[in-house]
Amino acid sequence: MMPAHEIKGALTFLREAERLKSVLRSGHTSTGRPESTAEHTWRLCLMAMLFADAFGDIDVARLLKICIVHDLGEALHGDVPAVAQSDGTDKAAQERADLEALTQPLDARRRAEILALWQDYDSGGSLEARLAKGLDKLETILQHNQGLNPADFDYAFNLGYGVKQTGVDPLLATIRTELEGETRARMAQQPSSQADI
Repeated sequence: MMPAHEIKGALTFLREAERLKSVLRSGHTSTGRPESTAEHTWRLCLMAMLFADAFGDIDVARLLKICIVHDLGEALHGDVPAVAQSDGTDKAAQERADLEALTQPLDARRRAEILALWQDYDSGGSLEARLAKGLDKLETILQHNQGLNPADFDYAFNLGYGVKQTGVDPLLATIRTELEGETRARMAQQPSSQADI
């Protein structure tokens, strides 16, 4: 059984992590509501679970843990959409600092595990981390294609987004090809000049 002080620390951490439910992303749900980072993380984990056995000999639990913590640092200062990121900003450094602050209430072992999983994701050190990165990009593209987005939504962004990360595994590349077809279909439905790309 966990000691009482560790239980209290875990509950404090979970209360703070709940903020991720209110962090909005640039994509929209199929009902037109802005998607939260927590919702993105949930479906990323579902994707990882569904495709895990096709990746061969991997540590599925590690893959899922990495997916769970990959955007946890956004709970404090929010998400910076890929289209809004610039070369001068260090999104990873901000997320790492926020994750360090967020995990303060945890006992040393649990805190170290979360920080190590996030670091692995950020650096792409393990196969599981690289798969998580690829799946993360694919889940974003899937949501962009599925969402009830504003009329001026830039579907063309999907075509170049995460190409490197989705090229690390044949299954990821196959899924990407399928989603690119969906992206082009969404672009063709738009009345704007984006359909000409």
